[in-house]
Amino acid sequence: MFDSDFLNFFSRCRPVVVVALYFPAVLAALFQSLVRVGVSPLTTSCLFGLGFAIWTVAEYWLHRVVFHWQSPTAWGKRLHFLVHGVHHRWPSDKYRLLMPPAASAPLYFAFLGLSLALFGHFGWAFHAGFVAGYVHYDLTHYWLHHGQPRSAYGLRLRRNHMLHHFKDSSSRFGVSNLVWDRIFGTAGEARVTR
Repeated sequence: MFDSDFLNFFSRCRPVVVVALYFPAVLAALFQSLVRVGVSPLTTSCLFGLGFAIWTVAEYWLHRVVFHWQSPTAWGKRLHFLVHGVHHRWPSDKYRLLMPPAASAPLYFAFLGLSLALFGHFGWAFHAGFVAGYVHYDLTHYWLHHGQPRSAYGLRLRRNHMLHHFKDSSSRFGVSNLVWDRIFGTAGEARVTR
């Protein structure tokens, strides 16, 4: 994809890298909340759940607004291609389904700063849930492309995402869930059932 082997290397990511980087980061943020800051287990759990839920909304809006942003300028079109267009051009490339650490690590720290600015010491638990939501999203996205969903919900998620790729990229922005597409009216045409 890139003329530079260096840039090409840093544009790729495997699922194990996401787990290896962010599972310990989630545990460290939970440790910070529970042990260092002294937030109660119940409050930490609730904030973790809130962070996870807020991630699902962020996932939807990032995909809809940022990843599918249409720029009128040449540099904007190139940026869009690098951020998300590559994935739509080569949706089966198993190394370009996940955000590479060169992009996700700075975002991790930016969202940590935002969480702490908004929630103070409660931000650690919120951020842990937010990042766990991100990991769930990234691994679900990989699984939808290269896994074998067996549950009815998994099959619906996969169908939804494949329709986004191969039928209408202006709808079905949810990847790890179907909720926000329904709420925001981007679920695509309704299926007729008997």
